[in-house]
Amino acid sequence: MESTRLDRWLWSVRLTKTRADAAAACRGGHVRVNDKPAKPATPVRVGDTVRARVHDTTRIVEVARVIEKRVGAPEAVRCYIDNTPVVTPETTIPVARRDRGAGRPTKRDRRLLDQLKMFGGP
Repeated sequence: MESTRLDRWLWSVRLTKTRADAAAACRGGHVRVNDKPAKPATPVRVGDTVRARVHDTTRIVEVARVIEKRVGAPEAVRCYIDNTPVVTPETTIPVARRDRGAGRPTKRDRRLLDQLKMFGGP
């Protein structure tokens, strides 16, 4: 077997939970093969680079082996080479979040948010 459908391969190597999720990601424009937008039926071959946005994370993988059936996790990891850049905690920006239903921020909350955004910190 030298090629298979993209949605089937994404599901087989466990990058997506279901094949329907893989197809939806392809239709939504979240998957690219060799830097070209990909449809669910796009053929995937050994050596192709797949860039997929999965769970708010962009995964960049190179196809090492083509499979059509879902296999165990240890076997699935051997079917691709993960080239996703490592995100260090220093590069992530903290996001200010408030609990739903907490109401408007108080003056103290606003000052803390300003410090967090580095606009008017002491």
